[in-house]
Amino acid sequence: MSSELVQESGILYGINKSNNSLVIIDRYSLNNANSIIFAQSGSGKSYTAKVEILRHLMQGTKVIIIDPEREYKQLAASVNGTYIKLSSSSKEKINPFEYSQHSVTDENNLTEHIQDLTELISLMVGSLTSEERASVDRALLLTYKKIGLTTRKNARSKKAEYPLLKDFYKNLKVMKHKDLCDRLERFVKGSLSTVFDSQTNIKLDNRLIVFDIKDLNESIRSIMMMVVANFVNNEVKQNPQKRMLVIDEGWLLLQEPESARFISGLVRRARKYYLGVTIITQQANDFLNQEYGKAIASQSSLRILMRQDTTTIKKVASEFHLSAYEQHYLLTCDRGEALIIADQNHVAVKVVASDEEHPLLTTDPREVYI
Repeated sequence: MSSELVQESGILYGINKSNNSLVIIDRYSLNNANSIIFAQSGSGKSYTAKVEILRHLMQGTKVIIIDPEREYKQLAASVNGTYIKLSSSSKEKINPFEYSQHSVTDENNLTEHIQDLTELISLMVGSLTSEERASVDRALLLTYKKIGLTTRKNARSKKAEYPLLKDFYKNLKVMKHKDLCDRLERFVKGSLSTVFDSQTNIKLDNRLIVFDIKDLNESIRSIMMMVVANFVNNEVKQNPQKRMLVIDEGWLLLQEPESARFISGLVRRARKYYLGVTIITQQANDFLNQEYGKAIASQSSLRILMRQDTTTIKKVASEFHLSAYEQHYLLTCDRGEALIIADQNHVAVKVVASDEEHPLLTTDPREVYI
């Protein structure tokens, strides 16, 4: 392992275990700004992510978090961030049909957005055959065509109205795709009609924004994660600036091929919009056994590996070319200790927070509820 890893423009991750020097990394100076965190439950992965987030905020990086387990509420409150609960009863809404509009590249953005929407609809209806995929593509083009003039007119006054899921549903009905309509109906007329069928009323104008999706049923969490990630993707295209998108429990997005394809594409495209995507997961084997999981890992220049067990270490060691010493370290390291791989540099680190930072980051009930 490297004896030192210090990049003066970076943030402090912790103390080097081999020589007690500081480990300072600028992920935006690496080949790309994406990162992954693999760790067993209880090894300190969320705490490590929060340390990184807090220090990036100090440097002016804007951070957006998708939080399936309500672990970032305290951090958001500590720094006056925006905390958004997304559920069937929440007032905050995201319209999946909204996309970024540039005066020069409208058409290309819409084409790309329709591909992403097709993946989302496939996820909603439980996968699409090749024939159904072609029908969805035609119905989406028709949906945008019908409201195109209105949208362009309103865009000049900065009040663009985008189509809604119900508009797409009506076009499918006109095209006589009864089976597809039946499978989509619960999102338009059923119990989930209030979740995905409204105009967006959220702005990404704070330095820290947390999307809490814990109150959503597990069966639609991956759909909402994809909707939020696509919403962020549209925003960064329209207004590129130094940002991080943190997706906790990232393995949820790999459970279905549609969301896996989408998030792999987002990670691949992130660099050109000054976006760094962080994927946090404790399911290392499940993640690395999938084609899209391996693609995400290979497209992440910063890898933070925390404690593993005997069931995951072989896969992790093979994927990241770890030495026998590094494998032993990951099997025996303590909570808050990690092996950081930044491009070709490997370093063992103890993640540390100051006395002032710690109360903002901890979710240990023994500390929170005293």
